[in-house]
Amino acid sequence: MDLDDQFRHYFGTDDLASVPPEGMAAGIERMQVAFGLETDRPRRFALWTLLYMLGAAPDLDVAFEDEADRNAARDVMDMLDE
Repeated sequence: MDLDDQFRHYFGTDDLASVPPEGMAAGIERMQVAFGLETDRPRRFALWTLLYMLGAAPDLDVAFEDEADRNAARDVMDMLDE
């Protein structure tokens, strides 16, 4: 999963600074829908990580059934918050 490709897919550009607030909200909503429908664990995790970076990720207990996935997400959160 290429980050720039994902930004272009959900936001129409790889330059998020150029996305107006309404475009950002719409892109995040599309990403949240995709996350909810995604069944591939690695892709689902990647989408959750992007949503987390954008401040729109669902809570871990809602996002991941598997404890290992929740722990991996906590690790990502810790790394990004440093």
